[in-house]
Amino acid sequence: MYAYSTKVYSSRAIECHCRQDIAYRVITANRVPDHATIARFVRRHQEPLGELFGLVLELCGKAGLVGSGVVAIDGTKLAGNASPNVNVDYGQIAREIIGQAIATDEAEDQQHGDARGDELPSELSTDQGRRAWLARELAAERQAEQEEDGEEPEPDEGFDAAEIVARVQGREGWLREAKRQLDRDRWRTAGPIARSRTERLWDAGRRLQQELHAEARGNTAYEAYRAQGRMKNGRRFGGPPKPYQPPASPPGQVNLTDPDSHLMKTTRSFVQGYNAQAAVNEQQIVLAAEISTEPVDFSSLGPMITATLRELEQAGLTNKPEVAVADAGFWNERQMDELAGAGIPVLIPPDSRTRKGERPGWTGGRYSWMRRLLATEHGSELYRKRAQSIEPVFGHTKHNRQFTHFHRRGRAAVRTEWRLLMATHNLTKLHKHQIATAGP
Repeated sequence: MYAYSTKVYSSRAIECHCRQDIAYRVITANRVPDHATIARFVRRHQEPLGELFGLVLELCGKAGLVGSGVVAIDGTKLAGNASPNVNVDYGQIAREIIGQAIATDEAEDQQHGDARGDELPSELSTDQGRRAWLARELAAERQAEQEEDGEEPEPDEGFDAAEIVARVQGREGWLREAKRQLDRDRWRTAGPIARSRTERLWDAGRRLQQELHAEARGNTAYEAYRAQGRMKNGRRFGGPPKPYQPPASPPGQVNLTDPDSHLMKTTRSFVQGYNAQAAVNEQQIVLAAEISTEPVDFSSLGPMITATLRELEQAGLTNKPEVAVADAGFWNERQMDELAGAGIPVLIPPDSRTRKGERPGWTGGRYSWMRRLLATEHGSELYRKRAQSIEPVFGHTKHNRQFTHFHRRGRAAVRTEWRLLMATHNLTKLHKHQIATAGP
């Protein structure tokens, strides 16, 4: 905690300060732990370190820094501990796995002689053949897991047809919902990144296969809905949907260093990293800190408010956000309606601040109503607090605290690092508040 509070984040830098810094030597009782010991400690106690965020928030609440009022939601892109140059596609993964097998065979040939009868088949000499071989191997592995765990769920299980259809997205909405379900599963099963490159290659292949399987599952659920469901007016669909066949080979790329990281667009360039989310009150106290692997904020509004309410409840605080504010990237009508129904009004402009004029097609209805509301004196005053509360937190974190990238790998480890960083931000705020309010 003290290291993160003083802009020291890497285990090697912490070891160095334990040798040279008097404050560190007092904390460690004049012992100097090795950087590998520090790294193992962080990895072993990953979950408890993340829970320190709630304990610090509880202290802030007791000091009166967590009052009900305007809560600002926003996200910032931070680079991960990975390079975009190691993003690989399915063909490259298959080629390297086969290449490792060939290298092993050549080494054995030199030791035991040629033509032993177990040479690689001719199909592995082409990219298409290697892709097909890897797909068969991963399919057999998935089949074995399903047989061990039980029956595979129905293709349309877990899909809320009414919710998906309400967005008027057609087939694409079902495919996106399938990918969201896959991402939720990955959060539930998040674990450490393998150290072996071979293991990471196989994991990358599994991830691409899972994404292809999710797309096929979403397409099957959509076609089942079209065959059995009805339109909004109660009438049956006139005919079958246009034929759609998911690609035979998984598209896309995976980063071999940190498979959970994604290519994120920033204001100036692209970074291989994560979308770090935060909910901040008017006193610039972080109420919730989460990580998203999605480069856009469209689906983050509801989960961030839910996380805020959960953190406040766990900290024993009864305060509830009176108003939630966010930028145009968080515009999600369904989540906005759910929050309004729960008693938390939301202020989000339909148009980004860089756009001149109204967004095409976003006219009338709630779009015009929100623009009129934000144009009022009260609405403008409330929304202005977004820039005054959360943007300084991100600016202070990146510029003053010099935290520009994550040091750990994997979504669970990165989430712990982000929560620890925001916990020390709150701790620093609490320290300054106590100094300012202390009597002579």
